[in-house]
Amino acid sequence: MEPSKRRPEFMPDTSTTLSQLPWLGPAAGSDAFCLRDERRALTYAQVEIEAGAFAEQLTYAGVSAGDVVAVMMPNSVELLIAMLGAWRVGAIVTPINPTFTPREVSYQIEDSHASILVGRRIREVDVATIESDQMWRVSTSPLAEARIDPNRVALLVYTSGSTGQPKGVMLDHANLNAMATQIATHFRLTSDDHALLVLPLFHVNSLCVTFLAPMSVGAQVTILERFAPQSFISAAQAHRPTYFSAVPAIFAHLAALPTDVEFDTTSLRFAICGAAPVAPELLERCQSRFGMKIIEGYGLTEATCASACNPIDGPRKPGSVGTALPGQQIRIVDSDGQEVAPGERGEIVISGPTVMRGYLGRIEATATAIRDGWLHTGDVGVQDDDGYVRVVDRIKDMIIRGGENIYPKEIEAHLATHPGVLESAVVGRPDPVLGELPVAFVVVAPGFSALTTDELIEHCREGLAKIKVPVAVDIVAELPRNPVGKVDKPALRREFALIH
Repeated sequence: MEPSKRRPEFMPDTSTTLSQLPWLGPAAGSDAFCLRDERRALTYAQVEIEAGAFAEQLTYAGVSAGDVVAVMMPNSVELLIAMLGAWRVGAIVTPINPTFTPREVSYQIEDSHASILVGRRIREVDVATIESDQMWRVSTSPLAEARIDPNRVALLVYTSGSTGQPKGVMLDHANLNAMATQIATHFRLTSDDHALLVLPLFHVNSLCVTFLAPMSVGAQVTILERFAPQSFISAAQAHRPTYFSAVPAIFAHLAALPTDVEFDTTSLRFAICGAAPVAPELLERCQSRFGMKIIEGYGLTEATCASACNPIDGPRKPGSVGTALPGQQIRIVDSDGQEVAPGERGEIVISGPTVMRGYLGRIEATATAIRDGWLHTGDVGVQDDDGYVRVVDRIKDMIIRGGENIYPKEIEAHLATHPGVLESAVVGRPDPVLGELPVAFVVVAPGFSALTTDELIEHCREGLAKIKVPVAVDIVAELPRNPVGKVDKPALRREFALIH
């Protein structure tokens, strides 16, 4: 495809510094390539035009500043255009996992108060919908100037919490700008860089690290609809990216490829590994086999994405997630919130311009998470004398399956909707490729002695995304409990390890 010579009609608002938005970054309005997927490629000028056209379509549909637009589609140029168009009208975007069941979609639509869904029509969900193939690509009038308040909420990214109900993390444009700028600075990104986007775009990792950060320096992005070893290798060979960001499961898949599979990685300056703990041995295998420089980092949605990362050059300590990114601070504190000495364990807390605005509609949960300006992560870590952080445990019971966060209480809450389930507990089972897999222990209600594990798994399939469905269900007489009467999940994990 030849880059179009057409330029958008409007001029960027120079009073703002939101350089992560394509029409405000260094390549705004240019013929430089911006976004590409398997179907088409767009220059920066064309992205501005299409985002403006979709903004006009949203306005025509009644969407205005402060409204919430749900975007649910596979990784694609259209997904990002929809997001950019919504931001141009001052709307808030809530990205939805396209594999969600109607029940899960309905919950996010209702909790976020989304007024419109962009992607595909879902019969069971009562919301106005613009299907992806109906998106406008050309404006009917000159593009309107987009004035975006940095303090306006830009994203509502849903992440489950200890209650089992997904919570909307509110991230404003200033959060996103700080994150994009920090990533670009840390990895020394320039307009010559080319990001290969392989992670799903309903996560802040792909949105910030391989979309907004490249936009902030005028670089280009090639989008894969989903990761598969062969499609990844083909894209890397064809497009010669300079970096990509992935989760441990992806590196495990690459390390497991037959020995005769090779591909040229000389264009790659580095690869980023995050979203879940990773064995240093796995990274070393990938680095040795493919010649990749893999940089491990750490972060969470509530801090917009990344908070710590190893350097490209300089000491990269195996098993460490590196030091705090520029502009952020990390401390390790005890149960009283007092900073502990280097080498001592404590909770990881974070401060800086990337800390979320809060959880939508959940004042108490926000107050628990953010105290005196510090985000309490729920993760246990150790910080050495050089400031390198090592994550050693999790306070919460979260299961991380292939980089996806799974919260047991959400699965337990759905199991409880089956009349034959008296109570249940879900824990993670170690897996060499995916990290952890959810396993459920169920106590059957009186009168349901014939209930089978297959029935329970099918019940989960009907109301949970595939990744959340337990890989096994054990029917037990009772659940172990600690002295205060709570289910003793560590005991369950130990028991499960002995049995299996």
